[in-house]
Amino acid sequence: MKLIKPLIAITLTIASLSAVAQWQWIDKDGRKIFSDRGPGPDVPEKNILKRPAGSKPSGPSVGTEAATTSATSPEAVPALPKDAGVDKTLDAKKKQAEAAEAAKKKAEEEKVAKAKADNCKLARQAKATFDSGARISRTNASGEREFLDDAARAAEAQRIQGVIDADCK
Repeated sequence: MKLIKPLIAITLTIASLSAVAQWQWIDKDGRKIFSDRGPGPDVPEKNILKRPAGSKPSGPSVGTEAATTSATSPEAVPALPKDAGVDKTLDAKKKQAEAAEAAKKKAEEEKVAKAKADNCKLARQAKATFDSGARISRTNASGEREFLDDAARAAEAQRIQGVIDADCK
């Protein structure tokens, strides 16, 4: 009983895959159509690009010799419009999405550039303060004021120089 249920599920899945047969053809407006149903009788045989494996051409049967010679001749290839299969609205939406993405990327780059410019300005001001030789104090975690000694001052000057090197290009 445990083996029967998966076997039935697999069988139904395989059977349903064959029902999803795909047709492709070019309609009278030059658009490529994809469907699980065959084209109507108004579509010429030369415009049918793909048919399911089990279906046969609806026209008269052609001998194999004639089929091979006509398949290699230039007249056998249907003349398709230059933009056959291209959906203009889909193409327009795609271009619009690409333009929106480019604008978003440009805005993000401008935002990063502005932040770097601001950081550069602040770092240069801090460097000027450190280079002036004035005593610099900070507030510690307990809220008390403490002055920087020479080692802390040198470390902070080095950190500020790193910011200037990174952001001021």
